[in-house]
Parts: sequence; structure tokens; C-alpha cells
Amino acid sequence: MDNPCVAHRGYSSLAPENTMAAFQLAMEQKQVSWIELDVQLSRDGVPVVIHDFRLERTTNGSGNVRDHTLAELKKLDAGSWKSKKFAGERIPTLMEVLKLTKGKVKLNIELKTVGNMYPDLAATVIEKLQNAWKPRDYVITSFEKKALQQVKRVHPDLPTGLIINASPADLSRQLEELGCHFLSIGFPYVTKSLIKEMTSKNITVMAWTIDSSRIMRNIAALDPSIMLCTNRPELWNKANSRKLSKLFKSSSPK
Repeated sequence: MDNPCVAHRGYSSLAPENTMAAFQLAMEQKQVSWIELDVQLSRDGVPVVIHDFRLERTTNGSGNVRDHTLAELKKLDAGSWKSKKFAGERIPTLMEVLKLTKGKVKLNIELKTVGNMYPDLAATVIEKLQNAWKPRDYVITSFEKKALQQVKRVHPDLPTGLIINASPADLSRQLEELGCHFLSIGFPYVTKSLIKEMTSKNITVMAWTIDSSRIMRNIAALDPSIMLCTNRPELWNKANSRKLSKLFKSSSPK
């Protein structure tokens, strides 16, 4: 099974999501070639890595991420909710993650925004990336089309991808209009016909979020280029070993 394995928010089944611990643990897994993460802005305009717009679920803080300065966010515990052993984990900045992962894995960087919540998010993230990474080593993605359009206005050649949990009939047209060559799509919508269409348009497909080795094997069987995004990277090894086991059984003499 050659499909790329993408660690969703790092190794988020074992470590607190979107923390340095989760990213470090993901990089220690040989099968992980990509890490997916979420970026928002602090009140003072610093890109920080966190999924929810509010702080309550994954930190001991409260309120909106955007209403806190970086200094305030850095005081929060972003690990204890997962396990006592991760007590003291902090919300990382994008730059901290870029330094940790550079040359080790590629990044799927989701711009976490809705409407005009973060008008400067795209430009700020691009500034950090251009100082540190080459475009071949990352893709900028978002559910929010305005954010992807902002990326293209700042730098038309940067790789972008639409995130969607549906399969509309005009999906190819939407991607073309956005200038996207990457599609991040909920795994129930990944079909042979979708992959055929996306391949004809030279669009890379990532299926999310797959936490079943059986589903992983089924989707991988559609095409070896499909990226498999999971909270549990160990399942890639499990799915692969079962596939190999079936192959050996089918090829053994009767």
C-alpha cells in the first residue's frame, strides 16, 4: 500500500491534538509523510495552531482564540485534557511547528476561519511559509473559499486545496475557479468515479478522517495516490499488513 499517510492534527489519538507532542510523535512514525494542522490568529496577529474557535475543549482557557494575545494563549495548558502526562503542553505558533517539522514531513495547513473572521490570516501564514518552506512541501487548505481566494491574490502560484464534506456535481468547476489542485474530502464521498474525474484534472485527493483499517484498505484500493488522513497512523500499518497477508495467501500454491 503506497498511499501517503497523513497524521490528522498530529498523532491525535495518542497525544493532544495540534500540539508539539502530537507532531513529534507523528514524525516518529515511518509511515507518516504528511501532517495536517489548523491555523488561526491571536489578537496580536500571530499564527497559532489550534482547531476550535473557542478554547474550552482543548485548553484550560475560555473564550475565543482571536480575543487573546499570544502571551495569554501561551499561558494555557493544552495537554491535560488528553492525559496528565501531557500537562503543560502549550498552543504552538505556526513558526514553532514549521521549525520542528521542516525537512521531515510535508504539511497540510488548514486556514481555520469563517467569512471575514480573520481577514489577514492568509497573508500572515504565507509570510511565515515563504521565509521557511518551499511550496512543494506544503498545501494551504480551507473550507472557506474566501480564504483560498485570498491566498491566490497574495501569491497565485502557491498550492491550495478545498476542504469539503460533500460531493457536489460541480466540484471540478469549483476547484478550477479557485485555482486548487488539491481536494480534501470526507472519506464517505470518495468513489472510483470521483477519483477518475480528479485524476483527469490533475487534482490530488486526500480522504479524511479514516480511523478504521478496513475503510483505509477499501479507499486505498481505489487508487494508490489517495492520501489517507487519520487520527491513528498505526492503522496504516495494520491495513497494509492485512493487504500483504491477503496477497501472500492468494499467491501461495494450492
